Amino acid sequence: MELKIEARNLNMRQGWHDKIEDERAKLVRHYAGLVLHLRVTIESTSTHKEGGYEVRLVASVPSDTVVVKRRGEKVHPLLVEAFDVLGLKLKEIVRKKQDHKGVKAQGTVLGGNGSGVIQRLFPHESYGFIRTPDAQEIFFHANVLKDVGMDDLKEGDLVMFGVTEGEMGPQATYVRTGKTT
Repeated sequence: MELKIEARNLNMRQGWHDKIEDERAKLVRHYAGLVLHLRVTIESTSTHKEGGYEVRLVASVPSDTVVVKRRGEKVHPLLVEAFDVLGLKLKEIVRKKQDHKGVKAQGTVLGGNGSGVIQRLFPHESYGFIRTPDAQEIFFHANVLKDVGMDDLKEGDLVMFGVTEGEMGPQATYVRTGKTT
C-alpha cells in the first residue's frame, strides 16, 4: 500500500506519524491488497467550530475511493476514530464483494444457530471470523464468547454460535467451543 502523509498549517509530530504507521500496518494485515493508496492529511483549522484540527483519510480501492473526515481538538484521538471508521467502510466493501460473488448462508439461518471453525483471529483487536460448512464467513467479537477467552481460541477450533444480520453482514450473537462438557 502506498502511503502519503501531509501536514497543513502545522508541524507533523513524531507520535502522530508513528500512529499513522501503526494503523497502516493494521490495514495491510486485515485488508491486504484491497487498499492501493492511502493519503492522510492533518490540518490545523483556526476557523473550525469543533476544534482546531481536521484529519482526512483518502483510500483508493479497486473501482472506488473511500474518504473519512474527522474534526476536533486533539489529533491522536481523531486519527484513531478516522482509522476505525475507515476499517468499517473497508469491511463493508469486502462484505459487498462477497455478497456479489454469491456467498450466501445455507446451513446457517439468520437469527438461528450454526457450527463452524475459527477461520481467522485478531486477538489484539478482540475479534475474529468463523467459517461455516457452506463457506460463509461469520464475524464475532470477543464480548460474545461464552465458555472461552479470546486468547484460548486457535484457528481451526470447532465452535457453535448464534447468528444475526449485523451492520456489516452476518455476525455471531454468541460463540461456544465445540467441546461437549
